[in-house]
Amino acid sequence: MFEKIKNYKEALQCFRRGEAYRRAVELARYAFPQEVVRLEEQWGDFLVGQKQLDAAINHFIEAGATLKAVDAAMNSRQWNKAVQILDVVTETGVAQKYYKKIAEHYASISEYKSAEKYYLEAGCTRDAIEMYNAAGRWEEAHRIASTCMKADEVATLYMKQAQTLEGQGKYKEAERLYITVDEPDLAISMYKKLKMYNDMIRLVKQFHKDLLADTHLHLAKELEMEGSLRQAEQHFLEAGDWKAAVNMYRTNDMWEESYRVAKSRGGQTAAKQVAYLWAKSLGGDSAVKLLTKFGLLEAAIDYAAENCAFEFAFDLARTAMKKKMVEIHLKYAMFLEDEGKFKEAEAEFVKAGKPKEAVLMYVHNQDWDSAQRVAEEHDPDSVADVLVGQARFAFEEKEFQKAESFLLRAQRPELAIKYYKDAVMWQDALRVCKEYVPHKLQQLQDQYDREMISKSTKGADTLVSQAREWEASGEYERAVECYAKVNSKVTQDVTVLLKCWVKAAELALKFLSSDKAVQVVEVIGPRLVEISKFGPAAEIYLQADMVKEAIDAFIAGEEWGKAKKVARELEPRYEPYVDEKYKEHHRSQGRAEEVARVDVMAALDMYMEKGQWEKCIDTAEQQGPKVLHKYVALYAAHLIKNGKTTAALDLYVKHEAPAVPQNYNIYKRICRDMLNEMSENWAERYKNWADLRDVLFNLCENISKSADAKGPHHEEFETMLLIAHYCATRSAAMGHSSLHTVAAKLSISMLRHTDIIPADKAFYEAGVMCKSVGWENMAFVYLNRYLDLVEAIEEGSLDMLDNSDFQDTDIPFEIPLPEKPHLPDGKHEELKEWVLAVSMDQKVTQELPMDERDTYEASLVAASTGIRSLPCVITGYPVLRNKLEFKRPGRAANKDDWNKFLMATRVSHSAECQDVLSFIESWCGAAPNPSYSFQ
Repeated sequence: MFEKIKNYKEALQCFRRGEAYRRAVELARYAFPQEVVRLEEQWGDFLVGQKQLDAAINHFIEAGATLKAVDAAMNSRQWNKAVQILDVVTETGVAQKYYKKIAEHYASISEYKSAEKYYLEAGCTRDAIEMYNAAGRWEEAHRIASTCMKADEVATLYMKQAQTLEGQGKYKEAERLYITVDEPDLAISMYKKLKMYNDMIRLVKQFHKDLLADTHLHLAKELEMEGSLRQAEQHFLEAGDWKAAVNMYRTNDMWEESYRVAKSRGGQTAAKQVAYLWAKSLGGDSAVKLLTKFGLLEAAIDYAAENCAFEFAFDLARTAMKKKMVEIHLKYAMFLEDEGKFKEAEAEFVKAGKPKEAVLMYVHNQDWDSAQRVAEEHDPDSVADVLVGQARFAFEEKEFQKAESFLLRAQRPELAIKYYKDAVMWQDALRVCKEYVPHKLQQLQDQYDREMISKSTKGADTLVSQAREWEASGEYERAVECYAKVNSKVTQDVTVLLKCWVKAAELALKFLSSDKAVQVVEVIGPRLVEISKFGPAAEIYLQADMVKEAIDAFIAGEEWGKAKKVARELEPRYEPYVDEKYKEHHRSQGRAEEVARVDVMAALDMYMEKGQWEKCIDTAEQQGPKVLHKYVALYAAHLIKNGKTTAALDLYVKHEAPAVPQNYNIYKRICRDMLNEMSENWAERYKNWADLRDVLFNLCENISKSADAKGPHHEEFETMLLIAHYCATRSAAMGHSSLHTVAAKLSISMLRHTDIIPADKAFYEAGVMCKSVGWENMAFVYLNRYLDLVEAIEEGSLDMLDNSDFQDTDIPFEIPLPEKPHLPDGKHEELKEWVLAVSMDQKVTQELPMDERDTYEASLVAASTGIRSLPCVITGYPVLRNKLEFKRPGRAANKDDWNKFLMATRVSHSAECQDVLSFIESWCGAAPNPSYSFQ
């Protein structure tokens, strides 16, 4: 009723007293807005009193009574909603007590992750640790403990816990705790103490792989001591020590087990050894039966004999394999011989049917009587061997007569001759040979003669004397042989060698047949060359009509004149051969000047290979233009390859540029490299551009007189000449402030040649020049184009380039895309900022200036009529009016630009400007009369 009569205050009081909070809130929203919050909280309190906790939550939230809302949510077990409310509580200390209750709730329902989160939010880290410990989730507990406790505290805590679990028989849980605190050794010790070896080995393999074998061995030995042999075997095998397992079974007299392990792990050889030891332990028939069972009887006998167990070997052989007895006796005899028991060894050799071995044994030990006795009793054929042995011993003792007697008794006179020869007792050797082997006497005599000559200190004299005797008696062939036998082994006297060899050659040439004489010369000639007697060698060759060999002898002695003379007079066909050898020799010595005497081109190639280019060019210049320009081109290519383009250009400045098609690529490369150079010091580069211009002008003049006149190459080089002229003129103009507009126009004119000049560089230079003289509209257009080109270079395509600004101009669209931008990044960014700033300026427009033809002012072709104008030789701009024509057709200038350039030249006396005018006069013909005034 109060609300109807608009007594809102009383109405609100009535609603409160009647606990009609919904109506109270609705009234307060439009009558008392400031009371809404308080009413919402009272409404929530009311609902809590009515146990309607869920409904009270939202009213507390509306009232901003956050903590009451949290209490209501928790008391109504709406934990998620409690968390959501707490997320907006900024008072950390207040929220923490609630987070702990929430954590305890989640812990009670085993939602450990959520519980952990809220324990940590509440700052109750230890409660979280205890929760995980109680749940047996040691890793999670350790992870949290590591963040809030010291390492030693964590370790102590968990080790105590692990020991407790170990005492309770919870070994797996204890292991996990030990590993969690990085103490796997404690877990290993626990399992070892409990004899849980499999678990122990598992942990060793996981944490101490390098100790695994040692652990297996240790366990095997312990198990062996405890009598657990099967388990011990397993660990021995795991450790890779099967031999230990074999020995373990042997020690315990378990031969079958030992044999089993040896055979399975060590193969047949090991099995045989175990079987042998098994049999040896049994002895007698039992051993034979065992070895026969395994098929190892013969092998066991051999093994026993080889290992000096002869008694066991004899025992086995006597019982089951008598045929092996002889072999065992022989081995036993050899063993006894090595032991120095010769009497016993003799008996065994005889039993083995090898009496000769006993004889040799006594001979070896110089027991001649015993050797003789055994030989006479058991092996008569060995008597001679005993006598030879006695003779050898006698010779060593220098009892020569006694030794000779023994050998003659043994019917071995040739051996006596050999021993006498070895002892250098030639007379005795000859005596025995003459008496007992007469058919070999002459052979021995010849051998004696050779030996005496070779060992005589006067061997050369002996040979010379003998040769002279043969010569005197007319035995020229034998005389030649004697002279030829004199060599460096006989004497080191070069004079003697020379005389003997020359004499041999002379006798051969004079008295022997031509074939034999040539054979002698073929031997003597190389010997003379070897001792550096080149002249005598050549003379001998010439006497034998061996012209080529004579020439080679002179060449070997570097007597080039004589070699040349012989070739010229006797065999002209060898003259080129001598020249080639001369060149090869001096080329190997690096003497190009000497090579030049016979082959200038070869000398030039030598200079080139050695990098002596100046000598190469100077020498080539003396051979005429054709040779000169071949090596100039090679030198220029070398310089260009090494990045010295300017030096290559200087070559053509000095020697001119011939119209040789093979050189065209060099000229183009020089031009391209210079146009690609990064340099803004245009005023300082005048000489380089002027040199390029002059070289290209010279080239074009030469081409115009050749078969390529008016061809594509001529046109291309004419265009390069025009560009070089513009670059040179711009460099000259940059040196004078009054000509900066001329330099700007030249930069703009060069835009029509971006098919040759790198496009981004050309637009950059044009834009910068326009900017410097205040032509901001054009600067903006050109630099904007430069930025577009840089983007195109980065993308690798011109497809996205907008050409609308350059429609109806003679600036080409189809151009080669440079490989990389011309400017460095820093400079590029400066220009980018300037273009962006200017684009915001209302005074600057993105358009090119037009002229009276309604065409872009720098275009040579009129847009509407297609009529082409001549370019100004000073600026490159079209000549429309006030035309000055030169003598050569097609050359003209704008009168104003021409007069401005003339005036600047006269006022400044600039050498560069004067050079430009001189070039224009040469290029265009006579200049027109000056047309300027001094008003």
